Amino acid sequence: MSTSMQRMTRLSAIGLAFLTLHSFGGTQTASAQDAFLPRSITSSTIPTNGDLNPYGVAFVPQNFPRGGAIAPGDVLVSNFNNISNLQGTGTTIIKLTPTGQLAPGVAAGTGGNATTFFQSHLGGLTTALGVLSRGFVVVGNVPTTDGTVTTISQGALQVIDGRGKLVATLSDSRFLDSPWDLAINDQGYRAQIFVSNVLSGTVSRLDVTMGTAGFVVTKRVQIAVGYSHLPNSAALVLGPTGLAYDEGSDTLFVASTADNAIFAVPSAGGRSAAVNKGRVVFVSPHLRGPLALAFAPNGHLLTANGDAVNADPLHPSEIVEFTRTGGYVTESNVDASQGGAFGVATVLSVQNVAFNYAAIDDVANDLIVTLVPAAEQ
Repeated sequence: MSTSMQRMTRLSAIGLAFLTLHSFGGTQTASAQDAFLPRSITSSTIPTNGDLNPYGVAFVPQNFPRGGAIAPGDVLVSNFNNISNLQGTGTTIIKLTPTGQLAPGVAAGTGGNATTFFQSHLGGLTTALGVLSRGFVVVGNVPTTDGTVTTISQGALQVIDGRGKLVATLSDSRFLDSPWDLAINDQGYRAQIFVSNVLSGTVSRLDVTMGTAGFVVTKRVQIAVGYSHLPNSAALVLGPTGLAYDEGSDTLFVASTADNAIFAVPSAGGRSAAVNKGRVVFVSPHLRGPLALAFAPNGHLLTANGDAVNADPLHPSEIVEFTRTGGYVTESNVDASQGGAFGVATVLSVQNVAFNYAAIDDVANDLIVTLVPAAEQ
């Protein structure tokens, strides 16, 4: 072999070694989309006033106006209990910017450092938490004076702007007697807000406009009645809770906790009279007192088992996934104890978002926010 050929052979070997090192060694930068681990964070929901028992959770949508106290991609959480852990007395909505600083966990009965977005003058902020693209946050409340069912009184819906300032308080003894959860059909300057009332076992629809006249309710309709509702020593009260609206079929899905079933209300956006519960969509041994309800980006439904009905210590605090035609898919738990799963929220488009799934663990007073890659949906 000539001297020049030997030199070329040595250079080729060095090049192969360099390629091997960068292909299999620690110096290579892999693409995030090839990662095995999902992107996930956990942050405390306890603000400085010590409020506990997080209930509602909602993402701020990508088209939400900027320049206020919250921005697209932020996650909001409503607290139901105060620092003494009395149900129906919490007054705060906290916000988490998932790409920012996390709030560490603290002991119950002490103040935390979760960022407070809104301080309510009404107690007992519920799972009825939603964000409108025109720049408003809506939250419901079911108050007590001592944390017991004997002192529950009428609730309301509060409307808050992006700076965290109260814009309006909506109160109605028939249509908004006890707002426990809500779903929004967001149409820009117009919207429909569906509200479940836990004390009367009903679901209402508010048609609203947002423009130069401000936030205006143009119509109130009761669209469903007949859901089981009763007091509960652990959960305070059980009744219709989670709502999820499918605009394509004009169907409102209802998670009825005490009935331990998911129902579908047809023609929900145009209905002028109430149906009795609607059609049963999902009844399963996997349901254990369903609470919050949300669509996943793959079209399935997600509900949080609160464990107040059909409890099973081997399956605590689970989020259950099922199809809109009632087929069970899978389940995942958020806490080792019962009663931890409550709020669930999603972003239906995974494009250009850092996180698209959020779940509440109200045993630990934590918010868990995750990016579920499109390939896994």
